[in-house]
Amino acid sequence: MSTEAAIPGLVRLPSRHSVAATIDRLEASLKERGIVVFARIDFCGDAARAGLHMRPEQMLIFGNPRAGTPLMLEVPAVGLDLPLKVLAWQDADGKVWVAYNDPHYIVQRYAITASLAVNLAAAVPLIESAAA
Repeated sequence: MSTEAAIPGLVRLPSRHSVAATIDRLEASLKERGIVVFARIDFCGDAARAGLHMRPEQMLIFGNPRAGTPLMLEVPAVGLDLPLKVLAWQDADGKVWVAYNDPHYIVQRYAITASLAVNLAAAVPLIESAAA
């Protein structure tokens, strides 16, 4: 079993695309829907600038203030998990993976009311589509 598979609340999916293409696809989909992309982090690029080598790995940090603000008003500490993040990486076998925090886990972790839970779940189909 991989380390990621043992982490509570983590969803891990295979991607049919490269790391960069997976994140590109997700970023385009989010922007088409008016969702704010706050940052894109290229971990392997940063490692290379530091003289280190690592396989491709990128993170996209994104959110929708209309969806996230009500959650943070209810439970300010949820800001530790917001905005949402998606990580894509290439493993030692060349396979690309995508991971994100399960919205149900975030809801349970912060005891968010059911009426606000939908605010987190909307991103899941976009992530799944980017990896497909």
